[in-house]
Amino acid sequence: MNFIIGIIGLFITLFLAWIASNNKTKIRIRPIIVMMIIQFLLGFLLLRTSAGNWLIKGIANGFGELLTFAGQGVDFVFGGLVNNNQMSFFMSVLLPIIFISALIGILQHWRILPIMISGIGYVLSKINGMGKLESYNGVASAILGQSEVFISVKRQLGTLPPHRLYTLCASAMSTVSMSIVGSYMVLVKPEYVVTAIVLNLFGGFIIASIINPYRVLPEEDAIKIEENEKKQSFFEVLGEYIMDGFKVAFTVAAMLIGFVAIIAMINAIFNSLFGITFQEILGYIFAPFAFLMGIPWRSAVDAGSIMATKLVTNEFVAMTNLSQGHFHFSERTNAIVSVFLVSFANFSSIGIIAGAVKSLNAEKGNVVARFGLKLVYGATLVSFLTAIIVGLIF
Repeated sequence: MNFIIGIIGLFITLFLAWIASNNKTKIRIRPIIVMMIIQFLLGFLLLRTSAGNWLIKGIANGFGELLTFAGQGVDFVFGGLVNNNQMSFFMSVLLPIIFISALIGILQHWRILPIMISGIGYVLSKINGMGKLESYNGVASAILGQSEVFISVKRQLGTLPPHRLYTLCASAMSTVSMSIVGSYMVLVKPEYVVTAIVLNLFGGFIIASIINPYRVLPEEDAIKIEENEKKQSFFEVLGEYIMDGFKVAFTVAAMLIGFVAIIAMINAIFNSLFGITFQEILGYIFAPFAFLMGIPWRSAVDAGSIMATKLVTNEFVAMTNLSQGHFHFSERTNAIVSVFLVSFANFSSIGIIAGAVKSLNAEKGNVVARFGLKLVYGATLVSFLTAIIVGLIF
């Protein structure tokens, strides 16, 4: 039964993307089918094979070591502020972002990341039927982040037509930044984080190929990666990325304080007026979607509440709700909900992406703002697609 519901959910997700398509006659079926087959194969490899388990365990252990190193820096500055055997979300989850960001800066300075991103992007362009720039951007977004990625392609932003700009922004919203992956792994299981990142990469291209189909002419298919005009020293780059990580950590902290407090207030108001919290109402609204993802109806309302929380706030708020243990989900339901949460598909991302583009090109930033809701729509469908595939595999 779960398999049949999952297949129905899969077709409904693709149908919802088709409804929003800019040009239904230009949709190319073959690349979409190929990428969906790759999604199923990679998902099965990561979740159901010993090789995949070994790979994920290695990645999790690697990030675990990095978080241990980060913890030493955090303890040196903030040691003693937290009681023994107690966890501080800010210190254990957010502050390690600074250290991971510093590592990304080192790999960027040594040209390891640009070569890796360009190589993977070139291979992807042969699979997804899109341009090299779109493929590069999809990989770069998963490493550099949804705002920083546009800096690397700013030389081409001014010449990009709206349809290509949409694909770039959709990729940025469908993925997550490598600098905060370690933080996610503190809240949800590493195997679900890794699986979601891999599947979302292809899912972003699948949904974009349906919503926003086009062909890139050979003369337009080029990548101009931005290089710093002023050659920076190793320690200049290191300091810059450390401060970037610091800004990200404190920005996320500020957003969490605001969003969690606002949700608590709204829940209290709704509960006093209607006898039901706002999140419970959202849960009932999203329950049918959760059910189509393969979640049993008895858990669909709770799962829908977490999914809706992610959409209207951000993934950290939703992951925190999931990790607190208030919901008694089966392992399969936990897997489906977890992979759904691993992306930047939420309303606040519209402002982040539009602001990032506008800081580099004001005209293109306005273009992004105009199709902001369609970005969230497409990126949310990517999360649905990934969650449904995981539900079919699990």
